[in-house]
Amino acid sequence: MSIRDPLASNELDGQVALVTGGGGGLGSEAGRRLAASGAHVVFADLSFEAAAAAADHAIAQGMSAQAIDLNVTKSASVERAVEEIERSHGRLDILMTSHGFPRDGRLLDMTDDAWDDVLNVCLTGTFYCIRAAARLMTKRRYGRIITVASRAWHGNPGQANYSAAKAGVIGLTRSVAKEFGRHEVTANAIAPGLIETASLRELDTYDALVERAKRDNSIKRVGQPADVAAAVRFLASPTSGFLTGEVIHVSGGRFG
Repeated sequence: MSIRDPLASNELDGQVALVTGGGGGLGSEAGRRLAASGAHVVFADLSFEAAAAAADHAIAQGMSAQAIDLNVTKSASVERAVEEIERSHGRLDILMTSHGFPRDGRLLDMTDDAWDDVLNVCLTGTFYCIRAAARLMTKRRYGRIITVASRAWHGNPGQANYSAAKAGVIGLTRSVAKEFGRHEVTANAIAPGLIETASLRELDTYDALVERAKRDNSIKRVGQPADVAAAVRFLASPTSGFLTGEVIHVSGGRFG
């Protein structure tokens, strides 16, 4: 695939992207950024209504998009989704795994369900998505896999499940990078810090979290979905083809 001007708005013209968690704050914004660059974006979410809202917003702006419902914890659901993309479009160039959630609690009080639910969605679901997408990407000898980890992969008190899952996502991503680089498929992880989404604003601890982020970040503000989307857009581009196995912290300079 030829490399185009990285500033060209149509750099992803003709490509197909699958964005899981596409109805959420990060996935919907990143999906729209990919669509604005010319890709046809499949917004996938457990909530079809949320995915459809994101797709409709992109379509209303003249972009190419569609919505599907997807349960990332069911391998059959993931396989069907990728097979349908192949039937409809003949290709899958970009995968962004933006699904996941925390279920916080101190380790001694953490239930089996709280552990299993977070690991199943954040880590196992990412594995299912990568495995299905990579089959198609390696066959075509081109692909961009972008996983969403978290700054929490360094470890957070009260987030043993979430931190373990996101550290696993990074290990998985680096293994994928080593395994599929020979097929011209790259794999990189984005580790966001505190990003202002609707779900964050609904938390009772929102104000305290914002103040702590502003105190601890080198850049004295809370991150925005557009900050993550910009990193996704770069990693999805043909010009990022020699970058793989990396973790990009979109965290305002806060790492640990």
